[in-house]
Amino acid sequence: MTTLIQRMREELVRRNYAATTIHSYLKAVEHFREHVNTPLDELGPDDIRSYHAYLLEDRKLAVNTVVVNVCALRFLYIKVLKRRDMKEDLPYPKQRQRLPVILSPGEVAQLIGAASNLYHRTILMTLYSTGLRRAELCRLKVSDIDSERMMLRVVQGKGGIDREVPLSMKLLTALREYYRWMRPQTYLFPGTVNNWRADKPVTEKVVWQAVREACTRAGIKKRVSPHTLRHCFATHLLESGADLRSIQMMLGHSDLEATTVYLHLSRRHLQAAANPLDQISTSNPEPLPRSRRLRKPK
Repeated sequence: MTTLIQRMREELVRRNYAATTIHSYLKAVEHFREHVNTPLDELGPDDIRSYHAYLLEDRKLAVNTVVVNVCALRFLYIKVLKRRDMKEDLPYPKQRQRLPVILSPGEVAQLIGAASNLYHRTILMTLYSTGLRRAELCRLKVSDIDSERMMLRVVQGKGGIDREVPLSMKLLTALREYYRWMRPQTYLFPGTVNNWRADKPVTEKVVWQAVREACTRAGIKKRVSPHTLRHCFATHLLESGADLRSIQMMLGHSDLEATTVYLHLSRRHLQAAANPLDQISTSNPEPLPRSRRLRKPK
C-alpha cells in the first residue's frame, strides 16, 4: 500500500466510514493507480475523465460500479489531496431510475417456505420482517434483540447511524426456535471457518446463497436479491397503512426522498388516485356511427 493510499485509508477511518465502503474505495483507487501507472498526485482532470470513459465504454461496467469509482476518486482528490478544483471535473455519471423488483406477500411466503434449512429460513424471515440491509443483518448480535420492548437494535447502520426496528411476535417466536437449535454466542447469525461454526458474523455471500436457493426451490422467476426483501418490507408496510416517515425511520434513510420511491410501488396508493378519464363525462346522446373498413383497391 502506497503512502497516499494509506493516508486515504486513515482519513476514511477518521471520518467513520463503514468497513465495506473503505474496502470499496481503496480497491477502486488501487485499480485506478494500476491503470494510469503514474503518481496519483501528478494527475489532472483529463486523466480522470479518460479513465471514466474507459470504465464505461471499454470495460462496460455498470453505472453503479462507476459511481463507486467516482466517489472514491472524489474523496482522494478533494478530501485527502485538498484539490478543490477537481470537484467540477469529477461528475457522477447519469443513472437510470428503475423501480425495484417487488414480490407479493404470497410470493414472500413461498420464498420463506422454500428455505432449505432453519438457518436460511430465519435469515429470510429477519430480512423481510425488519427491512435490514445485508451488512446490517450480518452484524446483528444476540444482544440486539430486545424482547421486553419488542425492538431490534441496528448498531452502526449505513452512515454510522443507530436505529431501532419493531420486532414482530412471529419473528420473535422464530428467533427463539432458532436460538434453541443454533445457540449463537455473540453474533445472531454466526459464520464458519473450515466448515466449523465460529464466533464471527456470517458473510454476505451466505445471505445471497440463502435467497437464491430459496428462490429457485420456490420457482420464482423474478430477479430476487436480499435487498428485494427490504423493498418488500417497505412496500407492504405502506400498503398496510404505515406512513412514509415511520418507514423512513425503520429503513434508516437519511432523506425522506429516498423513501418516496415506495409510493410508486404501492398498489393501494396508486389505485387510490382517481384516474383523469373517470373524472370527465364522455356520454353522447346520439350513437356514433361505426367506421367502415377501408376496401383494398382493385
